[in-house]
Amino acid sequence: MAITNVTDANFDEEVTKSEKPVLLDAWATWCQPCVALSPILESIATSEKFKDKIMVKKLNADENPTTAGNLGIRGLPTMMIFKNGECVGTKVGLVSENVISDWIDDTLV
Repeated sequence: MAITNVTDANFDEEVTKSEKPVLLDAWATWCQPCVALSPILESIATSEKFKDKIMVKKLNADENPTTAGNLGIRGLPTMMIFKNGECVGTKVGLVSENVISDWIDDTLV
C-alpha cells in the first residue's frame, strides 16, 4: 500500500518535517464518504503522475484526537496538503479523483 498512517505520536515526523509535500486525509471508520474516498486516494498515491510529487497519508481522527483538534478538523473526510511543514490547502468532503488531481496541481504550483 502506498498510503501510510499518521498518528499523534508521529505527525511532526511524517508530515511537518517531510521533505516532500503530503496530502493528509483525516478520516474515521464510521464515515462512509471517508471509506469511498480511500480507493481514490490509493489511485492518486500509486499514480505515475504524482508518485514523485506528493505522499498520501491518513490520520484516523477518532484514534488521534490531539492532532485532529490541533488541525481544526470539524468534518470528515478532510484532506489537507502540507508543503514545507505548512498547510497550503484544505478540502472537506468526498470529491472525485479529477477534482483532487487538479487541486494538487493547483496547490503545488
